[in-house]
Amino acid sequence: MNRTLTIETTINGRRRSLDVAVNHTLLDVLRDDIDLTGTKECCVVGECGACTVIIDGRPMNSCLMLAVEIDGSEVTTVEGLELEEGLSPLQGAFLDEGATQCGFCIPGQLMAATALLQQNPDPTVEEIQEGLAGNLCRCAGYEQITKAVLAAARGVKQ
Repeated sequence: MNRTLTIETTINGRRRSLDVAVNHTLLDVLRDDIDLTGTKECCVVGECGACTVIIDGRPMNSCLMLAVEIDGSEVTTVEGLELEEGLSPLQGAFLDEGATQCGFCIPGQLMAATALLQQNPDPTVEEIQEGLAGNLCRCAGYEQITKAVLAAARGVKQ
């Protein structure tokens, strides 16, 4: 029998009260319980970054966190990046620079890049590479991804 706890959290700007099994990861709850499937499940051991979300301003691997750990926190998933008027500047830059390729790693890349740009709005190429180091891209789109982050940082794609 799975023991559950009720947690209070904000996900993509929406306050939620969730009953979560104490042994379920944040990734499980996002994808299976509240149908936010943009966060990808891949390695489930924190190696690839496909499940990256932003928790209280920091990029985190949702496969490594128990859902109960987000009690009281603010969580942003890739679904929370879109603006009322459409794609965020970063999402638009990813499209414009051809950084999407197969698309599987892109939600995690977008979340890591968003957290980076929130902390450092004008990063260098080296800072972008460091900020995205925890996110693997099997299609080797790092050059386009870096260009997209630079373009968004410089406001070119707004």
